[in-house]
This record gives sequence, C-alpha cells and structure tokens, in this order.
Amino acid sequence: MLPKRRRVRVENSGGAVPPSTPPLVLFPGVAIYLAEPRMGRSRRAFLTRLALSKGFRVLDFYSSEVTHVVMEQTSVKEAICWQEHMAAALPCCPRPALLDISWFTESMAAGQPVSVEDRHRLEVVEPKNEPPSPLWVSIYACQRPTPLTHHNTILSEALETLAEAAGFEGSEGRLLSFRRAASVLRALPCPVTSLSQLQGLPHFGEHSSRVVQELLEHGVCEEVERVRCSERYQTMKLFTQIFGVGVKTANRWYQEGLRTLDDLRGQPQRLTKQQKAGLQHHQDLNTPVGRPDAEALQQLVEAVVVQALPGATVTLTGGFRRGKLQGHDVDFLITHPEEGQEEGLLPRVVCCLQSKGLILYHQHHASHLGSPTQLTRRSHTLDAFERSFCIFRLPQSPGAVLGGVLKPCSAWKAVRVDLVVAPISQFPFALLGWTGSQVGYVLLRLPGPGWANHTEGSYFPQLFERELRRYSRKEKGLCLNSHGLFDPVQKTFFHVVSEEDIFRHLGLKYLPPEQRNA
Repeated sequence: MLPKRRRVRVENSGGAVPPSTPPLVLFPGVAIYLAEPRMGRSRRAFLTRLALSKGFRVLDFYSSEVTHVVMEQTSVKEAICWQEHMAAALPCCPRPALLDISWFTESMAAGQPVSVEDRHRLEVVEPKNEPPSPLWVSIYACQRPTPLTHHNTILSEALETLAEAAGFEGSEGRLLSFRRAASVLRALPCPVTSLSQLQGLPHFGEHSSRVVQELLEHGVCEEVERVRCSERYQTMKLFTQIFGVGVKTANRWYQEGLRTLDDLRGQPQRLTKQQKAGLQHHQDLNTPVGRPDAEALQQLVEAVVVQALPGATVTLTGGFRRGKLQGHDVDFLITHPEEGQEEGLLPRVVCCLQSKGLILYHQHHASHLGSPTQLTRRSHTLDAFERSFCIFRLPQSPGAVLGGVLKPCSAWKAVRVDLVVAPISQFPFALLGWTGSQVGYVLLRLPGPGWANHTEGSYFPQLFERELRRYSRKEKGLCLNSHGLFDPVQKTFFHVVSEEDIFRHLGLKYLPPEQRNA
C-alpha cells in the first residue's frame, strides 16, 4: 500500500479515476466519440483516459448524444463512408461534426473544447462525376450486418470457390483470406461496380482484388474457372460431401486413384460405418432440405423430447434460424429450464425415435463438460456438449406417421440431423454458436484457432462466431466460446440469459440471426 501522501498525489494528478467515482464533467455540451477504424483499441483507451481526466465526456458507443466524432489517420473519403454507414444503422441520429485528431489534441492542450475550424473538419462535398467512393466496413464480421441475400453474389461465390480449394490443399491461411474477403462482399450495401470501391476494405489483398477485377472486366475469372473444372477439386468436393468424410480421408482416396462414388461402393472395406451410411443415402443427403421439412422434423423431435422430459425445449438453429429456406442438414438445440434436468435425456430421446422407425443411423458423443476453468480453454474447439449426429427417416406423405410410428412402406427421405443438449446456464452461448453462419467440412487436425475435429472430418466453425471470438479476445481481452464469456483478468464469468446479453457485455450492437449470414 502506498503512503498516504503518495496516494493523495496520485489521486490528484489527473490519473485514472477510481471505478467508484464518476468522472467530473466540465463541458456537458460536448460529447466525444473516438472512432476506431485506424486508431486502435490501445490508442483509443489512452485518449479516452486523457479526455476524461480533463473533464470531457467520451462516449463508448455511437448514439444521438455524440456531438464530435474524432478520427486519426483517416482520409476524407473513409471518414464520409464511415459516417454514411453509421447514418444507415441509426437513421434518426443527427450527424455530429466529423473531425481530425488535430481538434482533439488542441482541445486537450487548451484544457477546453477549441472552436471547430475548417482545417479540423473531415467533411467535404465530393464531385459528382468521380467514380463511386470507397466503402467502409468493420474488420470484424460480428460488427457487420450481413443479410441472407446480398448485392455481390457472383463475386463472393468466386472467392468462396478459391477458399474451398485452398481448404482441400490444406492451406488454412489462404482459406481464411478468401473467406473473409467474400464475407466483406456479402455485407456491402450496394453492388461493387468498380475496383476503387474496394480501396480500404479489410481482408482484401492483392489476390482477392485481382479476382474481383477480372470478374468486373470480363464477367469471368480464369483462375476460378480452372479450379472449378479441375479433376482434383471436383473429386474432393464429391468425396467431402459424403457424411463422415473429411479432407484428410478424401485426399487419401484421391491419391489412391479413386474418383467416383462407384469406386467407393466397390471397396466397402475402406469405409467406416458412418461413411457407409453416408454413401448409402448420398443422394438424399445432398438434396436440399426445405423449411417445411425442417419444421416437420422439429415437431417429431419435440413430441419425443417433451414426452421424455416435460418442460424441455427444442430450438431450430443453423441456417434455418438465420432465415434460410433450405439447407443440407437440420440442427436442434435441446435444453430444460432447470439446470441438470437435461442430463441423460438424449439417449432416451434417440432410443424412442429409433423405436418409431425414424432414425436410420446415429452416432452419440457424450458430454465432456469439465470445470468452468477448463471450458474457457476451449476457445479453439466447437464445444463439449452431448450430441448425436443422425440420419433421420423423414416421412414424405400425410398420415405416414401413425401414433408417432412410421408406417411400413411409407414414402420417406433421409435427412441429416444434429441433436445437441446444453444446460440452461450455457444455452445462450450454445444458441449463438450453433446459429452460425456457415459450417462445412474443411481441414483435419490443423494447428491454429477455430478448428474442431468431427468424426472423420473437421468442421470449419461458423465465420460469424469465429469473428465474434476474435473480437472478444483482441478488442475486449475476454474469452468467448459456446459455453461462456470469461474475463481472464478478473477470473470471472459473465452471467447472461439471452444472446442480447452477450452482445451487450461485449459492447456490440445486437445483430439478429437474419443479419449473421457472414
């Protein structure tokens, strides 16, 4: 403990204000927002402390209260694009003064807000005959509203093809680079018609920009078409679409000269039980599942779950929760409002569904939920919840299920279904993680963040969730995963009851599932 005289000197020296003492506001008519596009978190925190120590109001979030927006090392075009983006997100919010850092430093030196002069302003009138101005988006997908349908489908699909091909080759870095660039395109509020619009956008390197330029100029990219037509890409895509087959296995089969599904059927000794089931029902499993079928499956699962444990709930997650009308599998998250009641539920549910003739195949994975401290170390894996990966026999005609049992000889089709059980205390985090966007087989046992082994293959975690975890770690110093949000400094967990609480703890604007199609 410091001597009393030393403590007084520190408290009166303009240093950090104790948490229990609100900062003194000397200029209530001025509310500063320090924008971060090029400022950075550490720099912003330092400038915030400086301004607070001198009696200025500094707001953590952009709102209608803001009177002065301050940017550093930001061009006029970037600043205007940022302001237009914020105006679109908050249409009723008045536009504050958009200022260079010079106004802030002069105000700090003067100890009071200085008059705003033209040299401080970043707002100018742009000539109308110039090319479209560059766009501004956040570097994090969790800060970018991304609708299901967007303006740059052709461009994003080309980059996603290159990302997939990179995954087949085992290049995690290239895969992430292309996928993040495609995600940025999905979030843009208008079509890209000129390469100049990509200037300053995050995750757009030379390679991705070149692909977009070719598409804009010629309507086709030679590299993308070459990849799509290559035997290796087509074979790897075919094999990894089989339930239970990952990149490692598909690559081994390709190296051994296998090229078609018939090649695999002719050598059943190569296949695991799961892969045999995936190959047997390959046509059905690669036929998109419509929303009506997903809702019908939910009714079947709910009836069994509620019968096995009254009060339990079944939530449809994945792409259907994000507004998709069809998908290639259906994910359900099961919980109970009383903690612990969900234990042992899943085996009973699966056994009952099997007895009704509704499950063709399933693989059960027991829960390996450890202590809360252990769970915080799972930032690089999917999660530790109990689950069953199933192939359902979905009835295709009215009245095919009588008394909860599928009638013999009734029409049906095979559908991939994942059943996941989470305790209610972790349900908001599990719901956030399993909502996505975008999960798919990519790499197996590669080092680096965000990879999770799944039976024979490996799932690339949801890009939105991955970016949310990256934001939590880099910008907030917190650990987020599908089990909780942890402060490693305070050694405490955040209590939440909804997804909205998670966004609030992270200082983010809540994005509904329909805006998470990153």
